[in-house]
Amino acid sequence: MTDSQIKSAAERRLQARSYATSLGINEAYISTLVDTFYERVLADPVLGPIFDKAINDNWAPHLKTMKAFWASVALSTGQYSGKPVPAHKKHSAIESEHFAIWLSLFEQTLKDTAPSADAVPYFMERANRIAQSLQLALFGLPSLRQPN
Repeated sequence: MTDSQIKSAAERRLQARSYATSLGINEAYISTLVDTFYERVLADPVLGPIFDKAINDNWAPHLKTMKAFWASVALSTGQYSGKPVPAHKKHSAIESEHFAIWLSLFEQTLKDTAPSADAVPYFMERANRIAQSLQLALFGLPSLRQPN
């Protein structure tokens, strides 16, 4: 790779943002996605009680944080500076199996709301990586777990 092919972090962020924008992804859509998704999470019989207990009456700040998180993930805005692993580790009700439900709800929300068909796999690639990362941080590798 030559020096002219090496891109700065700012150039890579701009390129990622430009691609996401070409898919119809913008902060207004992310706001819709987050609001719709969490309405569905709360209505889910498994995830709803877990999220309701964890977030309690702090939904407005949580939604604001999630919008900043997804804007950072999808648009490379750099708005989010939190620490998701410690935030999730403090909730003992979270089980590994919950991630499949979360991903399924997220994907269905995308299919129902996405500004383009290509936005669905764009988000799902990122959502799957995030879920996998959180599962590894919370539960480790299944092959390394001790039998009960």
